[in-house]
Amino acid sequence: MGIEIERKFLVVGDEWRQQGVATYLLQGYISAEPGRIVRVRIDGDAAMLTIKGLSTGIACGEWEYAIPVADAQALLDQVCQQPLIEKKRYRIAAGDLVWEVDEFFGDNAGLVVAEVELQSEDQVFERPSWLGEEVSHDRRYANANLLKQPYSSWAK
Repeated sequence: MGIEIERKFLVVGDEWRQQGVATYLLQGYISAEPGRIVRVRIDGDAAMLTIKGLSTGIACGEWEYAIPVADAQALLDQVCQQPLIEKKRYRIAAGDLVWEVDEFFGDNAGLVVAEVELQSEDQVFERPSWLGEEVSHDRRYANANLLKQPYSSWAK
């Protein structure tokens, strides 16, 4: 079992756009219940099935498996809850870390967040200039929750 330790931030400005390589992601959820998240994702020409356990702080159990893209597409079309999560992901190297900046589309258009996976919960890292408010503990920003309550439905 893997443990994912992740911090999440809102993104400010556009400086980050020129720093990374982008791919289009399409993901859906077979289960979006806390502690029982089962996600299917197509990322470019690769596909993954991911199972996430209950979060404790910024850490959670994570099991991730490569699956054929055709199987992932069938699961997204026939099994996953709708609508699907659509986003463009920019991978940006900064020091020893790789930041993933997600620009959402569809019902979550207008939302841009950055995530970084850490080795420990207390790992020190340099903050890129385009990081805004930290939202690691705000469950509204979890992708599984964006399925249930999309960003477009939030009171601004």
